[in-house]
Amino acid sequence: MTAHVMATPRPASAPATSARRTLMSLLPRVEEQLHAFLSAEYERWHALDPRWSVPIDGIADLVNAGGKRMRPTFCLSGYLASGGDPQDQRVVPVAAALELLHACALIHDDVMDESPVRRGAPTVHTGQAALHRERGWRGAADRYGENVAILAGDLALVYSDEIMAEVEPAVAAEWHLLRSELIIGQYMDVAASVEFEPDPETSRWIAIAKSGRYTIHRPLVLGAAVAGRPDAAPAFEEYGAALGEAFQLRDDLLDAFGDSEVTGKPSGQDFEQHKMTLLMALAIQRNAHIRELVPARLRGADHLRELLVETGVRDDVEKHIDGLVERACRAIGAAPLEPEWREELAAMAHEVAYRNA
Repeated sequence: MTAHVMATPRPASAPATSARRTLMSLLPRVEEQLHAFLSAEYERWHALDPRWSVPIDGIADLVNAGGKRMRPTFCLSGYLASGGDPQDQRVVPVAAALELLHACALIHDDVMDESPVRRGAPTVHTGQAALHRERGWRGAADRYGENVAILAGDLALVYSDEIMAEVEPAVAAEWHLLRSELIIGQYMDVAASVEFEPDPETSRWIAIAKSGRYTIHRPLVLGAAVAGRPDAAPAFEEYGAALGEAFQLRDDLLDAFGDSEVTGKPSGQDFEQHKMTLLMALAIQRNAHIRELVPARLRGADHLRELLVETGVRDDVEKHIDGLVERACRAIGAAPLEPEWREELAAMAHEVAYRNA
């Protein structure tokens, strides 16, 4: 396995700081823990019966396919920025658990969204459905694929909790909040897609709960908790709330306008799934005709993209992202952290908000 960080690196003209170098030295340890843990689980169950290792294969294939490793990256950053010792191994399993929790979320999300591709490869449920058809098994292939994926996602969640079983109470408290927020936010996302009411505040809350807090805010605070620095939490919360919203808005824009060859997943899925994203809520408020187009799937995603541009929503969202990045940088600029880490986290804010995948 190799380490993965943000999709958009800093310019080549800007050399990595010592903070970034220290961070990069820790990420391979997370990869090693993930590889060792999943390999041991695979060998354990495969030795009993090769069929029993299928769910583990699904998790491992997704983890090995890469990804940005944003949650481990922010967890390690929160730890190091709070004065954590890079030689101390306690933060590594926490970062690894975050990636396994993310695997759970992605596997389940792909089932709910009927996504055929993730990270440039077939999703777990798609791959297992194809195997069912190839071998001529009984029953419905798609249902079988979904069942296997649900179980694989559940197993990834179990594994993440297993790794976190012996952490200190302050770390465990943040972990429990993170998991609950993720699932409630995901439920609200599902509910909003069927209610399809253009409420920007609700869409903003969903984005922060299912993405912002889970991706940036809570991982940072988890890292600070491991380092014994609860005083860093307020600044990380303000930074994470602003940057988390920017992260989700960029995700919405990439779904609408991104290149699937770069993002590794089909574009326009939010349109197909009737997702009431913040982007969509703002667009419908600007032009009520858009609300009629999405459920009816009239004229396809291309027409919806044109309307998002014509109504000025795309430009407005880009400007809003700019404002959120400024807010995140102000929050971290006043944080009780070493100056180098304040600069590093400001740079990471730009990388997250202006990524292309």
